[in-house]
Amino acid sequence: MATPMSEEGSHSWFEKLSLALSGEPSSRGQLIELLRSSERRNLLDAEALDIIEGALLVSDMQAREIMIPRTQVVFVQLEMSVDEILPVVIESGHSRFPVTTENPDDVVGVLMAKDLLPLAMKEKGSRFKMRDLLRPCTAIPESKRLNILLEEFRTARNHLAVVYDEYGGVSGIITIEDVLEQIVGDIEDEYDFDEEDFIKQDSENSYTVKALMSILDFNEYFQCEISHEEFDTVGGMIIHNLGHLPEQGEQAKVGGFDFKVMSADSRKIKLLQMTRSGKK
Repeated sequence: MATPMSEEGSHSWFEKLSLALSGEPSSRGQLIELLRSSERRNLLDAEALDIIEGALLVSDMQAREIMIPRTQVVFVQLEMSVDEILPVVIESGHSRFPVTTENPDDVVGVLMAKDLLPLAMKEKGSRFKMRDLLRPCTAIPESKRLNILLEEFRTARNHLAVVYDEYGGVSGIITIEDVLEQIVGDIEDEYDFDEEDFIKQDSENSYTVKALMSILDFNEYFQCEISHEEFDTVGGMIIHNLGHLPEQGEQAKVGGFDFKVMSADSRKIKLLQMTRSGKK
């Protein structure tokens, strides 16, 4: 009778993984270590490992950790006319817009950019009712767990939720793409920027920075003099400052700048949110 080792070439990766996990880990930490050991022994490829680790991580994460902050969200107001809305849609390039009343914390629905297209076929000055175009809006607390939110997105067929703080104020928004990115990695959408760009200004004092941006380019952009002798990239600088590979949500202060890790996996930092702190 052939042994499992002699049949290894005919096993699928899932069967190989099952064999590797036959020791029945008693904790999540042991499970992750066994998965990583399986990847090192080529029983599991790196991409599959990242997806499994991401799925495990999502169950422990809350909406506040990955939401798009309010300062980076483009809202439209319920009383706006078509002529007022179209420039906002075109300039932002987004596909979904939370709609508010005069109270900026009162989100009454979501406007899809594609729902404005039929208006182009109507005569100018035709009666327009924003409420007729609104999609339902899901409201969630900052503490909402991502695995539960993902299931709610799936069952409700809704792709955007508005996140509220404990006082009833809007903290930001979160999309189904934001949750899925924690599992499968980056998904390009309207909040991403061009592949060749490494930095995007979100507001007067807030920026989104790719971790692969070189320190030389960073210094040139912000007219600063951060040393690049021990690291070449912004991501390398953050790892050096913290002394370890950070997880999403971790923060660091370097050279008068405040950094927050927006996206990272088990091997590298991907995206950072940055503001000027003014304190070196």
